[in-house]
Amino acid sequence: MFSLLVNIPANATWKQNGVTIAGGNGQGGATNQLWGLYGLFVDDDQTVVIADTYNDRIMQWKNGDTTNGQVVAGGNGKGNGLHQLDRPIDVLIDKETDSLIICDQGNRRVVRWSRRSDTTQGEILIDNIWCWGLAMDEQRNLYVSDYVKHEVRRYQLGEKNGALVAGGNGKGDGLNQLNLPTYLVVDRQQNVYVSDNNNHRVMKWNKGAKEGFVVAGGQGQGNALTQLYCPNGIFVDTLGTLYVADGGNNRVMRWTQRDKKQGTVIVGGNVRGEGANQLSYPAGLSFDREGNLYVGDQNNHRVQRFSIE
Repeated sequence: MFSLLVNIPANATWKQNGVTIAGGNGQGGATNQLWGLYGLFVDDDQTVVIADTYNDRIMQWKNGDTTNGQVVAGGNGKGNGLHQLDRPIDVLIDKETDSLIICDQGNRRVVRWSRRSDTTQGEILIDNIWCWGLAMDEQRNLYVSDYVKHEVRRYQLGEKNGALVAGGNGKGDGLNQLNLPTYLVVDRQQNVYVSDNNNHRVMKWNKGAKEGFVVAGGQGQGNALTQLYCPNGIFVDTLGTLYVADGGNNRVMRWTQRDKKQGTVIVGGNVRGEGANQLSYPAGLSFDREGNLYVGDQNNHRVQRFSIE
């Protein structure tokens, strides 16, 4: 995820009322609906690609058409055929090959689907992995979190085993451990940020490091500004500012390089609900080039866009 290319002013604020740009028509499998969406990815033209997890498909919603999305991978029922997905949980766009790379979690595999309109099936890139989060660096190495092995590996495309870059020392809360690593971001130096879900923290592992350090949370589960509660999607901008979908607290937080001890709430943080200023277990998180914020509002089965002010 090339989040590093987005410049967001350090003092930016966002409108507190989000606009629904995908879904929002209740839980379901119609083209205007989503069901339990997890990861999402925003393309340069503000097209949003969504892991529509419990519909076993990847949906694409074009900017300006908030009524209906189109199925761009899967959508052929739950299964392990090459034309099927089983609870896909994260997705990114590989611009070089104009394809989608998908963590097909229920099938324990990472697959690639071309974005050409005549595509009817994907190809397996990595098999036998309890994948959750995906990221790609500028050299087109693929990073995948394994939430059963509590580790993150870096793969050259076409490689099956990968190199360990975070965790891998069993489940735990030590600085060399992770506990249910989910979403990932990789910066230009190939440092890896990991949403360490069950440790209620975000970790940064510098390239080649044997242990990471806490860049957000890590003070136990809670809703203070020093705490996170089951963090999900993360994003890092050009200044190194970290943004976190703080799932259990129904809010999105910003943690700056300057102040690592506590974050600020930028949207949500009101009681869980479906109002325009509310979220219900936010999962996927992204920004477009203008700095507008996109949140996969999981339990509301919608994607909300919060405009930068």
